[in-house]
Amino acid sequence: MKLVERIWARDASLWTGSDEDRWLGWLDAPLLLQEPPAVEPEATVVLLGMGGSSLAPEVLRRSFGVAGFHVLDTTHPRAIARLRAALDLSSTLFLASSKSGTTIETRSHLEYFRDQGADSFAVVTDPGSALERLAHERGFQVYPGEPTIGGRYSALSSFGLVPAALMGLDVATLLDRARAMREACRAEDDNPGLDLGLELGQGWQEGRDKVALGAHPGGFGLWAEQLLAESTGKESKGLVPIAGDAAGADVQRREPRLDDPYDLGAEFFRWEFATAVAGSILGINPFDQPDVQAAKDRTSAMLERGEEVPLEPEGSLDELLSQAAEGDYVAIQAFVDPARENELDPLVSRARETGCAVTTGLGPRYLHSTGQLHKGGPNTGLFVQVVDELGDELPIPGQSFGFRRLISAQAAGDFAALRERGRRIVRVRLEDL
Repeated sequence: MKLVERIWARDASLWTGSDEDRWLGWLDAPLLLQEPPAVEPEATVVLLGMGGSSLAPEVLRRSFGVAGFHVLDTTHPRAIARLRAALDLSSTLFLASSKSGTTIETRSHLEYFRDQGADSFAVVTDPGSALERLAHERGFQVYPGEPTIGGRYSALSSFGLVPAALMGLDVATLLDRARAMREACRAEDDNPGLDLGLELGQGWQEGRDKVALGAHPGGFGLWAEQLLAESTGKESKGLVPIAGDAAGADVQRREPRLDDPYDLGAEFFRWEFATAVAGSILGINPFDQPDVQAAKDRTSAMLERGEEVPLEPEGSLDELLSQAAEGDYVAIQAFVDPARENELDPLVSRARETGCAVTTGLGPRYLHSTGQLHKGGPNTGLFVQVVDELGDELPIPGQSFGFRRLISAQAAGDFAALRERGRRIVRVRLEDL
């Protein structure tokens, strides 16, 4: 049986023969919602979500230039306080989005804004989750997810389409283009998803494991880097996505085909299919994330101890970058206020002087995106954790810690998890760059 047939036959042996067949609901996602979700566009919407629950909506928001729709996927107290000050809570809908229903960032955001006086909430979550139970108790509208679809493959499910509807987008058109791509990906010849997947996998076999995604103005790379990194970055293998430009003997360039923003419907499916194909070439399970829990466990342990975690500079940036060798990449992991992201530019420029590909991720967002690759992929990363001044504590109702302590523990927990795996890592202050 040929590769395409085996994918559509849900043949787990195409990958590792474990439980891959349980996670292929995304193949049918464009067919599951024959009608767009019944939601009324709101004047102001704040999506509370992380990773697979936030990145597709963020790309849609940017690509369509939607005003009045915010994606909150940071625990930085300054950023949360700034958003709170900008909102009229009486006319804002908060959409809490989490497959598991236990995502600490999302649950903390929900409780914070509810305590602030917000009274309009809706939820996207999988059936039976703790968040679904909470929503029913509080009378929130619930939009169910599909349990056979993993988070990073959920763009064409409720996790992407409910936000799209709240943005006022033509969801039917998005789905039409996704269905057309789904049909094209059933062919043995001229199959767009197969062709891209073979290019990605064969590039990896040839030593070109960095994938430059181009600087798309709608931020497509934000979504695609989670899909590629979390799906393939394990067992000391992996494709290293670069959400921008890069060059070198270890780099392949693959860009989305987006003549207009509604082509995102097709591209979400094409890249999902391609990632499944590439995963078969790498010989890994592209639907699990075995190393993500490490940083979460470290974070939880630090929070349970009830102490402030100091984020002091550690290690020498000069010494780290001097180790750069052919095939390495530099990963800048910035636990900073997202409004200050452009202040990382001098560090990015300095890192590029090594000749290595450079990735940049905001924490804790990247923990739900490229964090799996950092810990489970090849040991070719040079990691630079960047921290800034967090400002005053912002309490989280029902918790013994606030957002300041939470983001500090997340940064410290990931630093410790990477070091435990023998990764090369330093910590620097943004103000010192």
